[in-house]
Amino acid sequence: MRARFHLPDFVAKFKFNLVFAEFLAHNPEYFREGVEIASVYGTFPQSIWNGGRTLDGFCNEPFIKTVIKSYNDLGIPLRFTFTNPMLEKKHLDDEFCNMVMRLADNGLNECIVFSPMLEEYIRKNYPNYKITSSTCKRITDGDKLIQEVGKDYHIVVIDYDLNHRLDILEKIPDKKKCELLVNASCAAKCPKRASHYRSIGVQQIAYAEHVKNHRGEPFDNKKLLLQHPELKRYLSCPHQNQSLFEILDYENIIKPDEIWNTYIPMGFEQFKLEGRTSSLLNLIEHYMYYMVKEECRDEARFQFMRWLEENGVLSFE
Repeated sequence: MRARFHLPDFVAKFKFNLVFAEFLAHNPEYFREGVEIASVYGTFPQSIWNGGRTLDGFCNEPFIKTVIKSYNDLGIPLRFTFTNPMLEKKHLDDEFCNMVMRLADNGLNECIVFSPMLEEYIRKNYPNYKITSSTCKRITDGDKLIQEVGKDYHIVVIDYDLNHRLDILEKIPDKKKCELLVNASCAAKCPKRASHYRSIGVQQIAYAEHVKNHRGEPFDNKKLLLQHPELKRYLSCPHQNQSLFEILDYENIIKPDEIWNTYIPMGFEQFKLEGRTSSLLNLIEHYMYYMVKEECRDEARFQFMRWLEENGVLSFE
């Protein structure tokens, strides 16, 4: 039995996830059966190819090399969220993204893609990368999902609106190739989700170009909203940054007992935890809830937080 979790975020949660990987390795008795870290996903902040969440900040080449080596030395792949739906052909030659791809091109690391144009570019220029089909594609038709799984992807991330459509999920022939997003904070069947992804894509492009041309100067998001007033509706979603306890009754949430009692017996083994923009305290709760045995959560939480404090990730003084 394997429960392979894909965790957020290898930059903003750099030390946090490294400490968690060591905590898992040294304390297997706390964890549910078969738990392992399949990847840590995310992107380096000024990546114009990034999608799903707008990420600000700046990373230089030495830091990028450190992050890649730190995770890869533990056997953990980085999985780049290159899912920006608003990319144009001119963005394929982006110097920063191509530098990242070269630095991480060792056969272990992976990419999540949305744009067919970018997917083709990566397959041609960086064939060592495993390719994941993004949930941003919003494939909610059962037959189209089966077609997607049949394509040359390492993993297909299933749209969370299908999480409890067991009639559709049971028909997928290669379930180990599929990944379920278990803790989505978005509203079920959200009619604005695709538009939200496009808005984030526009914002990420604007930010990446700002860093390229005006490094060190603050990014003026208000100016961007004046240029694109339609973005405001989507960049202030009330479902963002909710705590674990606020989303547990949401329709699309898959709870831990369901993972082990329903989905793993069906043949699924890939599970994604969202949380790239979550606070560390909220992320601790998600990790404890999904991966730790219920009777061990309190002790595991205490010990993990102590490890975080000892490694300078959290301070309680």
